[in-house]
Amino acid sequence: MSYGQGGQGEPPWDPWKPGSQQPDWGSGTRTPDWAALAEASETRNRRRRLLVIGGSAIATLAVGAAVAMAVVSANGDNGGNTASNQSGKGPGTAAVPSDTSASAPSFAPTSAPPPLDPKDFISSAKKDTAPLSPDILFPGSQLTMGDRVYRKGPTDSATKCATGAQKTLPKVLTDNGCTRLMRVTYSKDGVAVTVGVAVFDTAAQAAKARTQADTKSIIVSLPGQGVPTFCRKSVCRSTTNFYGRYVYFTLAGFTNGKDATTKSADVFTAGDDLGEFTFRQIRRRGEAQASSAANR
Repeated sequence: MSYGQGGQGEPPWDPWKPGSQQPDWGSGTRTPDWAALAEASETRNRRRRLLVIGGSAIATLAVGAAVAMAVVSANGDNGGNTASNQSGKGPGTAAVPSDTSASAPSFAPTSAPPPLDPKDFISSAKKDTAPLSPDILFPGSQLTMGDRVYRKGPTDSATKCATGAQKTLPKVLTDNGCTRLMRVTYSKDGVAVTVGVAVFDTAAQAAKARTQADTKSIIVSLPGQGVPTFCRKSVCRSTTNFYGRYVYFTLAGFTNGKDATTKSADVFTAGDDLGEFTFRQIRRRGEAQASSAANR
């Protein structure tokens, strides 16, 4: 038996259409199919629940997408390259000022003064003002050079330089303005050496005197205090050098009057030792005055 289906040729009941659009079954000739109506109602309820569940899922997806987009937008200011953008930045970079040069302390450029040149202090009388005498330049009673010990003998100092010079040397000293000639003698094992130090006002005068001196520019030997007269008639070895405003000479020979030759090793060694020691003493004089001036 079929309820609510109507006769043949009549349209069937559509559960999705409102009552006004349903076919007219008549008012007393047809009875509604209650089973079909119940099934249609259940179908509508199921569809409504599916729509509600589906709508919730879509809403959740929409919220998730919005959060994801917000995160990317916050971290990807330069095309989403957040890894490179964040490298080298500390926390709270927005609080770090972009220009810190204003807060950095500034210092005026400074440089240490150049060291004083000791030679400057012994190159002119204006700077070379330390006390000077034979005993200051040649202190003590003996001199040790290596394993050789020389005994110090007499000393002399004269403002008339020519009195302690001979042959061509007096003219050289006088013409170039020598202001003082100091002499000292050392001896060892029958060999004696007299050192002469001529003092000028400037290094230029000393250099000129050194250039004009020749092989005959010789100082006079200084005997005394146990050292006999030497190098007055015998052949002796002489040397001439200069440093700063000082020209220094050596005259070395045998105390017994024997002539020195190129094979007289003791004479050459003694003369070289005293010449080296004189140079060192003049240089030390400059170093001491430079040090004193630097500490003022």
